[in-house]
Amino acid sequence: MSSSEFSNYLCEQLMPIGPVRAKRMFGGYGLFLDDLMFGLIADDVLYLKTDDQTRPDFEELGLEPFTYAKKDKVVSLSYSQAPEDAMEDSRLLCEWANQAYGAALRSASARSKNYKKKNK
Repeated sequence: MSSSEFSNYLCEQLMPIGPVRAKRMFGGYGLFLDDLMFGLIADDVLYLKTDDQTRPDFEELGLEPFTYAKKDKVVSLSYSQAPEDAMEDSRLLCEWANQAYGAALRSASARSKNYKKKNK
């Protein structure tokens, strides 16, 4: 399956949570709901947004964070690999995606609060 086909498949599977769209970026795709990125696809692997509240669920399953090389170091983003069994169960995938969307909402809210503090 190509990356484009995989992103289309995921958008279809995630329709129950809302109008999810895929946007090509950084050699992969970002998954968006209400203009918030909650997932990314790199090398045909789905990674979901995490935060302090949701990261333990991913770590408990041994799911790896998304990383990339930048110059001489490895950068880790706040996205972790989605569980393999969620790729075959749309209900389960939607549950994990809802958690990721919640993390994206909390992150956006925190950024907004920090922006307002800096610009007072």
